[in-house]
Amino acid sequence: MLTKRQNLWETMHGGNPDRFVNQYEAFNVVMTPQMAYFAAYHPGMPPYVNDWGVTNEWPAGTPGAFPVHTPEKVVIKDITRWKEYVHAPSVKWTDEQWAPYIAAANAVDRTQEYVCPFVAPGLFEQTHHLGEMAQTLMNFYEEPEHMHDLIEYLKDYELALAEEICSHLKPDGLFHHDDWGSQLSTFLSPEMFEEFYFEPYKEIYGYYKSHGVEMIVHHADSWAATLVPHMIEMGIDVWQGAMKTNNIPELIKKYGPKITFMAGIDSADVDKPDWTQADIEKAVKEACDSCGKHYFIPNITQGLAISTYPGVYEATTAEIDRYSKIYFAK
Repeated sequence: MLTKRQNLWETMHGGNPDRFVNQYEAFNVVMTPQMAYFAAYHPGMPPYVNDWGVTNEWPAGTPGAFPVHTPEKVVIKDITRWKEYVHAPSVKWTDEQWAPYIAAANAVDRTQEYVCPFVAPGLFEQTHHLGEMAQTLMNFYEEPEHMHDLIEYLKDYELALAEEICSHLKPDGLFHHDDWGSQLSTFLSPEMFEEFYFEPYKEIYGYYKSHGVEMIVHHADSWAATLVPHMIEMGIDVWQGAMKTNNIPELIKKYGPKITFMAGIDSADVDKPDWTQADIEKAVKEACDSCGKHYFIPNITQGLAISTYPGVYEATTAEIDRYSKIYFAK
């Protein structure tokens, strides 16, 4: 039986996996001091203000926290004056602050799993977290120079953070969040995405790759099929969160040798208050049968090894394991 990492390698390289890679089993997502509060934040807790000044809230029964953008809480009041409002927090932490995260990374069996520090939000999400979604999207058209400057500033922060993460945790993987679309379309056209985000991301992911990171997993639980060529060039190895609307089987045929798709089981189909085992069995079978054993990792689209409703993630894991035995016995 292959190890988790061996089986992942075979899956990603069109080799001979002996089972489906089961969700996050080969990716051990570890936290950093940057994500300390996030790791302790749970649905239903009171709103909190992060180090960027963004107010976040995570209502019970929803899949994640999101910024509160009432007028008085929006950080960037005017994009032409963004430097007055946006102040990057320090990425320097003491040895004592790093200690528990280093211990967690060192405890991972790297023959089985990649150590993947969790970085969020990404460059696009950070721009609209700071400036509100609708206004931010208008700013790309109305104030492109200021948006370029803001993104450059955020990129420099991410590079400084990457230096700290790589020097302290010595990761061989990365789990990076940045949602780039809705269920049906990207928020930006491929041309506009390339203009604003391609080079900054290529630089960020290039830094990680040049400092020992072999595996970059990018979370975007959305429609982003038109951005896959950019993902490949930016250095993304696994796109986690690809919704079914992306037509994953077609993407596998077109891009499979260059990138692996991790999802295919939309959270909306299974992660719901009245979920049933039958729902999960149906979703797992459809995903695995349509996508096959190469360049595909069956996974609910949630951006961590969790679910909104208790038991869904675990039941999905069990079903993938059960159906994997049937599929690979054919």
